Amino acid sequence: MNRSVDRGRAVFTPPPAMVETGDMATVRALLRPAEQGAAERVETMVHLIRPGVRCATENRARHVSHGDNLFEIVVGTEGFIPLWADGVTLRWRFQEASFQLYADPVGLKAAVQTFFAKAILAWGDAAPIKFVYQPDGWDFEIVMRNVDDCDPAGCVLASAFFPDAGQHQLVLYPKLFDQDEAEVVETLIHETGHIFGLRHFFALERETAWPAEVYGEHEAFSIMNYGDASKLTDADKRDLATLYREARAGRLKKINATPIRLVKPFHISGHS
Repeated sequence: MNRSVDRGRAVFTPPPAMVETGDMATVRALLRPAEQGAAERVETMVHLIRPGVRCATENRARHVSHGDNLFEIVVGTEGFIPLWADGVTLRWRFQEASFQLYADPVGLKAAVQTFFAKAILAWGDAAPIKFVYQPDGWDFEIVMRNVDDCDPAGCVLASAFFPDAGQHQLVLYPKLFDQDEAEVVETLIHETGHIFGLRHFFALERETAWPAEVYGEHEAFSIMNYGDASKLTDADKRDLATLYREARAGRLKKINATPIRLVKPFHISGHS
């Protein structure tokens, strides 16, 4: 199939191999472990998404003081609101070693990139950046853990990162593929929202260690919420598009006194 899948600004350029999904049993079969190998266990503080499921992305923001106001779509960390500069394309790669822990790494990578492409394309024209598979000078890598990260509160399905000039990881756990295809894609839409700079819907109330601000329509039904309320809505896309348009034009410089900072990725800035 064509290397580039394009819907307006939401361009996803993957490696050559992608697969047709729909049969999750086939995808789960790709998770058979290789005969030998082990992956490091990721230790994170996490937040409960719904019974049995947690999200670790929020804890990748640094802990800051409560002196500043927190960010409807909800945004912001470290005393400022990081958003991507105009014209940004994030370069990504697979962390090859992590996929080699599975019996069919090629098939598993093909399935992962297909789900990832569907998640990006779901944002449509609202997606503020583009993505291209580029192993050299990469901005983030997709990592496939071979051990789930679970505690009594639940299991992490995936974790991502927020905009900045560093090199990052989009981490996937085997538990993600115990879900049906719609839930896999919704999880990746949610994590992609973090990559765009969005926080959890409830960040103001429950994640006060990581400052946030509200922008736009604060509706409970949002892809940045959890459970049955976690759905990508027109309001999500409308608010995201407006936020970036106004910020990049210089008409929106602060949200509730918290300054907006436009950042460039690692391959442009060359430092974390």
